[in-house]
Amino acid sequence: MNQNPALMQLIPFIAVAVIFYFLLIRPQQKQMKETKLMLEALKAGDKVITRGGLIGTISSVKDDEVELEIAKGVKSVFTRSAVAAVVGQGK
Repeated sequence: MNQNPALMQLIPFIAVAVIFYFLLIRPQQKQMKETKLMLEALKAGDKVITRGGLIGTISSVKDDEVELEIAKGVKSVFTRSAVAAVVGQGK
């Protein structure tokens, strides 16, 4: 009979752990997976926004770097992780 009250005390902790998993951990893992896929799919011609707010078009993609043309004739090199979002698809 002593096991039943002990189990009843654990149920709220288990419920909170399950709620945290479905409301916090799982969505964050899904978002990280989507971001990773987006960064791997970057290609020349994509219009992107960097985490710093610069908008530009990718002119070349190397291993871990992308070269953005942020104005006509002005190019800058960023790491892939600096890209926050793809605004428009390339050619």
